[in-house]
Amino acid sequence: MNEKTFKPQVNRLLAALPTSDYQRLVPHLKLVSLSTRQVIYESGEPIAHVYFPQHGVVSLVANMKNGSMMEVGIVSSEGMVGIPIILGGNTTTTKAFVQVSGAAMRMDTDVLKTELNQGGAIQNLLLRYVQAVYTELAQGCACNRFHTIEERLARWLLTVSDRLQSEDFPLTQEFIAQMLGVRRSGVTVAANTLSQTRMIRYQRGHISILKREDLSATSCECYRVIQNEFTRLLGN
Repeated sequence: MNEKTFKPQVNRLLAALPTSDYQRLVPHLKLVSLSTRQVIYESGEPIAHVYFPQHGVVSLVANMKNGSMMEVGIVSSEGMVGIPIILGGNTTTTKAFVQVSGAAMRMDTDVLKTELNQGGAIQNLLLRYVQAVYTELAQGCACNRFHTIEERLARWLLTVSDRLQSEDFPLTQEFIAQMLGVRRSGVTVAANTLSQTRMIRYQRGHISILKREDLSATSCECYRVIQNEFTRLLGN
C-alpha cells in the first residue's frame, strides 16, 4: 500500500534510556489502557501521573470560552504526556485526551520528579524531548498562519500516521476540523481533494493513506522540519 516500513510499537523515550536507568523505573511503571475520548488531565488541574504511550494518540488541546477547541500538540509512542512536570510545573492551560485508543506506561509524577532532580540520562533525554516539542509548537503556529487547509491536513495525517505507526486509523471529519481549528466544510473540501487524487481513502470515519509520497509532497514543509528535529534530538 505504501513505501514506509514501520517499527514495532514501543515507547521510544523509554527504549532510548540506558538499561540501568530503565530497570530502575520498571517498578514504577504500570501498563494502562487508553480509551477514546478519555481525559488524561484537565486544564488547571494538578497532573498526578505522566504517560508514556505505546499505542494510540493523545491530543493536547486549547479550549476557548465559546466552547471551540484546537489541537496544539499530539503525543504517541515517540513521547510523554505531562511535559509540565519536566519543566518543574504541576498544571497546564491545555487539556489532554485520547484521540485514538491504545495503551501506555503510567508513572506517578513524584517518581519522575525524583529522577529528574538526580540529573543524568533521564533528565537529558526528556529535556531534548521538550526541545523537539517546542519546535513542533513553534512550527505549528507558523503553519496555521501561512499554509492552506489542504497542506495542513496532509501534514496532520502524516503526523498521526507516524505516531500511530500505521497507515489506517479512525478519524471523523468533524474531529479533524476541531483539531485543525477550521470549519468542517473546509476539511470536507480538502479531504475530497486528497481522496480524488487517491492519496487517501476516507470511509465512515476511517482514513487510509494510499500514496504516502504524494501526500508528503502535498504537505507543507512543516512536516519535514518537525520530523527532522525529532530525529536529530531523539534519534527516532
